[in-house]
Amino acid sequence: MKLVLTGAAGRLGSYLREPLAAMCDALISTDIVKDIGTLYPGETYIRADLADMAQIAPVLEGADMVIHFGAIVDEKPFEELLGPNFVGSYNIWEAGYKAGVKRIVYASSIHAVGMHLKTDGIGVDAEHRPDTFYGLAKCFTEDLGRMYWDKRGMESVHLRILSCAQVNNARALGTWLSYDDLIQLVTRAIDTPSVGFTIAYGVSNNDRAPVNNAKASFLGYRPKDNAEYLAAQVLAEAPPVDVTDPGEICLGGPFAKVDLGQSGMAHLNVIDDRKET
Repeated sequence: MKLVLTGAAGRLGSYLREPLAAMCDALISTDIVKDIGTLYPGETYIRADLADMAQIAPVLEGADMVIHFGAIVDEKPFEELLGPNFVGSYNIWEAGYKAGVKRIVYASSIHAVGMHLKTDGIGVDAEHRPDTFYGLAKCFTEDLGRMYWDKRGMESVHLRILSCAQVNNARALGTWLSYDDLIQLVTRAIDTPSVGFTIAYGVSNNDRAPVNNAKASFLGYRPKDNAEYLAAQVLAEAPPVDVTDPGEICLGGPFAKVDLGQSGMAHLNVIDDRKET
């Protein structure tokens, strides 16, 4: 099996490279940086821009599946996201279709449904309610994946990741996705025999998880980690909740509050603990 990983230089990509290399005959990792450090056995790095079909199409030749994690991972003006997050997704699906790729596993996001309330308890079939242009790109790509399945029989699994980062705020007690659970989720999205078009939430087994993954249970994803052990410490340090603040009551957190085009990540204390090689 030959796999392609986009966004290999990113924080989440850094944790996926080793397990993906171990489960296939050849892993092609790609990003726009010059290099990604020491390569794992069976891994090759190819520098390519997602927004340039001429660069990305050759990377997908001969691939069985693509794990598509490449994108700008924050809210930006639409024009800045258009290339990597919108056109880049189209290029992956269209180039993948022409190359005979069986399946694409996509890093979608809770921000595709970020304006739903935490108390709604939504499932994987909730309607799109993007909180930003960034979330809109996730909606676009989910719909793109559905269309390519309906019209061309190309499978895809869209992982609506909540918060794959260290737990250092009250919201993360429910939204945390550990790196181990991320790896399990991606692995299940790859090794499940048939997926059609599937949406699944990327969240650990948190007591306070605000979403329901029941309709994606056929993937066999059974998260093992739970952020509750950090609850006492995190809540003791957390400020009082303002129940009129969209950033507090909506699934998108700060992304639900910021103006369109303004950074949501600037309001989150995300620690860059990427895995070094």
